[in-house]
Amino acid sequence: MSSSGPIPPPSQPSASPARVPLKALILLFGATIVFACLDTTAKAASYYLPVIEVSWFRYVINLLMAMAVLNPLSSPGAWRFECPGLQIVRALLLTVMTLANFSALHYLQVAETTAIGFLSPMVITLLSVVFLHEKIGIRRVVAIIVSFLGVLLITQPGLGTFHPAMLLALASMLSGAVYYLVTRHLATRVDPGSLVISLAAVPSLLLIPPLLVVWQTPSSPLVWGLLIFMGAAGGFGHFLMMSAHRFATAASLAPYTYVQLIWTIITGYLVFADLPSIWTLVGAGVVIASGLYLLHRERVVRARETAAART
Repeated sequence: MSSSGPIPPPSQPSASPARVPLKALILLFGATIVFACLDTTAKAASYYLPVIEVSWFRYVINLLMAMAVLNPLSSPGAWRFECPGLQIVRALLLTVMTLANFSALHYLQVAETTAIGFLSPMVITLLSVVFLHEKIGIRRVVAIIVSFLGVLLITQPGLGTFHPAMLLALASMLSGAVYYLVTRHLATRVDPGSLVISLAAVPSLLLIPPLLVVWQTPSSPLVWGLLIFMGAAGGFGHFLMMSAHRFATAASLAPYTYVQLIWTIITGYLVFADLPSIWTLVGAGVVIASGLYLLHRERVVRARETAAART
């Protein structure tokens, strides 16, 4: 999962799940490339500055971009802080997700953290059962179990290749899954612009106290460039992803988001000369296959429910 956080599907998709317009695919692929660049840049920046400071710059730059687009005159709804408790919880979850992800990136390959993040849809399904009382069949349960086995292939606990930072990647993934559920709950209750503003403003404020303790002034134009690019990539990636969802449903786009692993392998190699191990690739393949099957089963269940409702 990218540190940008998962994108909730729109309430009224404009395209059929069976066919994805080329425009939507181009926008989606653009978003995944940008998110891969974001994580790669964050990893590079973490070698020059503390992770807390890198995370703060990521949100402050996002906030400045959001304020420029969603100013009070053109978007007054964006400045109404509705459901404040849940909005703060949502921002806290994303802050934890970003800190954990950036910390993991400092030690792990970008492709490794991305592959572990692909477990998120399965965790979201489990959390939906626990908190939203949704029902899942035995086939989806098996897919979830297999996906966890895929993560075990990536992390290899008990073997010499296991790195404790993988626990940070798992914590980031779990925080992102809960964040998604909270976002889904707020999506129909709060102005979308308000969700964007609060998601940048709250972490920017929360990180100030620890930032004062660890602050280091960026030492070169290169570091400033990394920070600015990272912050801009977060905002631009979200824009591309949301634009893609205007032309296709979340269900139809979801299988294509796994292409981000390809981009992270490429950027990781170009910038850090990193290549994922065979076990990382095999484990990622298992997780991706499980995720795709889970999406397929959810479509089948929805189709049956729709057919039953029409009779």
